[in-house]
Amino acid sequence: MSSSDTVHFRHNQAILAAAIVAFFGALPVAGARWYLLPVLLVPLAVTVWAWRAGTDADARELRLRALVGQRRISWDRVVELAADPRGRAVARLDDGQRVTLPAVRGTDLPRLISATGQSLPGATG
Repeated sequence: MSSSDTVHFRHNQAILAAAIVAFFGALPVAGARWYLLPVLLVPLAVTVWAWRAGTDADARELRLRALVGQRRISWDRVVELAADPRGRAVARLDDGQRVTLPAVRGTDLPRLISATGQSLPGATG
């Protein structure tokens, strides 16, 4: 992989489809009374989250994206990448903080590391 490549990790797109179905399912409830209109905000928020949230990695940094906002972490700050007991990828930073990487599983760690332009220790080819 060249240093200009970015690797994107996103949640399963079935979540997006389920949120759209939930939106249309909530329309009759929201249309019954005016004060039930905010019910539509829940599937709408899930739709935006499913479309936006995840992790982007390139040779310079990690970008952790949520429903609103994002956090950038330079690779210089990352001390360790590992999987937690639930199979999610976690980065330990130089200040001891542990950050769960959205939409990255433990099995995705080799692909994440390849985004840095480096290889795994002991990897061949």
